[in-house]
Amino acid sequence: MADVQRTIEGFILDNLLLGDETRLPGPSESLVESGVIDSTGILELIEFLEAEFEISVDEAETVPENLDGVANLVAYVGRKTGGVLQDRESLAS
Repeated sequence: MADVQRTIEGFILDNLLLGDETRLPGPSESLVESGVIDSTGILELIEFLEAEFEISVDEAETVPENLDGVANLVAYVGRKTGGVLQDRESLAS
C-alpha cells in the first residue's frame, strides 16, 4: 500500500498544502488538528479518493477513523478496494 500512501500524500501536498512539504503531517497525525484540512478540503479529498481509487465514499463513512490522517486514509482505501490495490502493487514489483 506504499503507492497508495504516496498518492494520497501527493494529493495533500499539491492540493491542500500548495507544495509546502514542511507542513505535511506524519502518517498518524490528524489532518484536521494540524490545520492541513478543513470542511471544504475534506470534500476535495473525498472527490479525489473516489476518482483516483474508483471507490464510493458513503456519507456514514465520512468519519475521522477513515479520513483524518494519511494512515487512516490508506487503511480505508485498502478496505474499500478489498486489497486489490495491494495485490496490483505486489505484481508490479
